[in-house]
Amino acid sequence: CVVSVSGPPDSSEAAAGGPWSCSGVIVSRGPGLVLCQGAVFSPFLRNGSAAWAQPRALLPSALQPQLRLLVLQSPAGARVPALDSRTPSGSVAGGLRQHEARLLALVPCEAFRRALARAFAQTEQWHFGGEAVGDEREALHWFAWLRVPGLDTPGGAWTARVSASCLRKGDGLLACGSPFGALCPDLFLNTLSRGVVSNLAGEENALVLTDARCLPGTEGGGVFLPSPAGPYLVAIIAASFCWKGAEWVGLTLLCSLAAILRSSAELLREAGLAVPPVPGLVAAVQAGAKQDPLGWTVLVECGVTWGSGVLLTPRLLLTCRHVVEARAPLRVTLAPGPGRAATILGGHVVFITEESSPFDVAVVELEESMPCFVPPCLADTFLPGEEVRVVGYGALGRACGPSVTAGVLSAVVAVAGCPVMLQTTCAVHGGSSGGPLVSSRSGCLLGIVASNTRDTSAGATYPHLNFCIPITVLQSPVACYRRTSDPAAFTVLNQAGKGVQAAWRLQRQPGLPSKL
Repeated sequence: CVVSVSGPPDSSEAAAGGPWSCSGVIVSRGPGLVLCQGAVFSPFLRNGSAAWAQPRALLPSALQPQLRLLVLQSPAGARVPALDSRTPSGSVAGGLRQHEARLLALVPCEAFRRALARAFAQTEQWHFGGEAVGDEREALHWFAWLRVPGLDTPGGAWTARVSASCLRKGDGLLACGSPFGALCPDLFLNTLSRGVVSNLAGEENALVLTDARCLPGTEGGGVFLPSPAGPYLVAIIAASFCWKGAEWVGLTLLCSLAAILRSSAELLREAGLAVPPVPGLVAAVQAGAKQDPLGWTVLVECGVTWGSGVLLTPRLLLTCRHVVEARAPLRVTLAPGPGRAATILGGHVVFITEESSPFDVAVVELEESMPCFVPPCLADTFLPGEEVRVVGYGALGRACGPSVTAGVLSAVVAVAGCPVMLQTTCAVHGGSSGGPLVSSRSGCLLGIVASNTRDTSAGATYPHLNFCIPITVLQSPVACYRRTSDPAAFTVLNQAGKGVQAAWRLQRQPGLPSKL
């Protein structure tokens, strides 16, 4: 649904009077309850944005008087005209259902706030856009409970929901929100976007990142976990856009519904509302691949530089030249996962391609074997259009382990019939260099990430246009090195012909591909 908030008609400040709007989700029809992002109420706070700093719920008395709250919903399949504050509550016009609502309270989600502080360090210049009003980081962990009598349904129940604690990186998600809020709801109401769980942080996964593409106005919308029994509400959209410094990250920030319910339990009890427990586990729709790329993906740190890497054997990994070219001591970290603890090992560079080589590759040997390692299956064919995933330490970097983003293999560039470059639509960020590109269908390793695209003249980064080195380019030198232990096996990577040089020529043109 859409939530609209407006001041009294005689409001002296038109901007403050609104209406302001965002998305919302109907969490119960018995009684009618809507949950939305709290920032939409920011212009109406008596004490201004300073109110967001307090740790307790804000009651309606914290807001300006005589606010009008409207909830817009649409019957399935109906066309919805524009929101009109003059339309009586509960009326139907051309498929529009508009209900008067009453604010119960604005509630801070403390678990989400803590996760946000841990994952998005202030020193890394994270900032968030797309909130209902401005760019207020302090309001991100606030949510609004609305009582909507018009949604009461005899025998109505709470929306099927599940705890985010059951989520795993790479799980599919479905986001439902209304871009631009109450603007043109006949076009945008309840727009769907599909993505995967990119990363998780906090108690019971209070914070979720997804690569589902959402737009301003979708804040407050619901995110669902598909399952054979139907979709389960698992999270609420907190921010549709985020930037790290000047880099657009292209991921959407979510807050776990279960975390919001825990923070709101006392308030809802005082309002006489009984909240059924949130199930901790459902049978989610599983991907077909049996391989676990999180078990091959490592963090590679070289002095102040860091990036990603792909383990091919318990002691051998691939990364990018620009990750390790500082020649400082290496530290390689495998994040914890099912059946394995976090492992940190030293390593040394066995081979690094020359600067003139189109292939930005380094080979690293570990000082010890990585325990419990299951090697990846290496691909030998590439199918343009197939669904793929990138795993790497981009976006949240070292804070939360590797992130996962999904897309398609958009192009395969071949020279003399041999693939020499792969392009994908996965969201790829700084720190992802050297990370694996994986087939979603088979789980096979397709290649390693080399760069995304940045237009330095415009200051714009395009995370959904990126370039990878096919694993078939690296497979033969790796096999030769494993037989002979001679680093000269990799010198073939420095001897690429003019056709290969031409395919990767953008790497040497300023303002285009950006090393990660």
